[in-house]
Amino acid sequence: MSSVATPQAQTGTDQRFAPARMRCTVLEMAYAGSTVHIACAFSIIELVTVLYRNHLRYPGNDPRAEGRDYLVLSKGHGVMAQYACMHELGWLDDSHIQGYFKDGSELKGLSDSRVAGLEVTSGSLGHGFSVGVGIAMGLKRKGTDQKVYAIVGDGELNEGPIWEGALVAAHHRMDNLMLIVDKNGFQAMGTTDDVLALGDLSAKFTSFGFETLEVDGHDEEAVDAAICRLWATGPGKPKALIARTVKGKGVPFMESDNRWHYTRLNPQTFAEAIDALGLSGASK
Repeated sequence: MSSVATPQAQTGTDQRFAPARMRCTVLEMAYAGSTVHIACAFSIIELVTVLYRNHLRYPGNDPRAEGRDYLVLSKGHGVMAQYACMHELGWLDDSHIQGYFKDGSELKGLSDSRVAGLEVTSGSLGHGFSVGVGIAMGLKRKGTDQKVYAIVGDGELNEGPIWEGALVAAHHRMDNLMLIVDKNGFQAMGTTDDVLALGDLSAKFTSFGFETLEVDGHDEEAVDAAICRLWATGPGKPKALIARTVKGKGVPFMESDNRWHYTRLNPQTFAEAIDALGLSGASK
């Protein structure tokens, strides 16, 4: 168990997945669909940005390619962050963004495996990670070099299936699996400390047999370096990245304000949020 403070890894030259633009896409979706879960999408923007830019492999840019890596969004209500990545990749077009949550839209407010690019149907918290463990086990038995990344919320760690999955992953030496915890300190109804204190997450996952690192979840270079370091720790253990994040990151009036778990945008707050991102020229 250790922390990453001074990254050595490179983030690459890919200009896609700029965090401000990704947050703008989330805002446009939420405003178009008059829907919620903005702040919990914002807290994972840099995490998914680094994964899609530098780590996830999709042969032929095909979201269903047989040899792909897997991103399991167990924290299914953060799916707009993943949709924003899929838009950057060309898997979704502008009509999907502007038509979000409207009649006929195939995109739901939670991760849905019927949408190409989303690996699990999640939203019933605690279950997505176990599905990711099953995928990792299958890939290990096939003998491939594919990797599985599973993003969970810290409030989701209240759920017993997370810890059952962790035990299974360690017992079966799933060194192709990386759990990423979005540790923003909140869940739907309050802070994680008030609802059910989680204690030292790094110590917990280390005790469960994981190679564990902590990182600032909004520092892209540090996140990239931590992922590289975890994969380099050697065989035999699953990996856990504890990412310290801010719910609502990027828009000051949303940051650490849990009302934005369920608050909808109106014309004024939408314009103010776009301005806060420095993207006032975006469509409104």
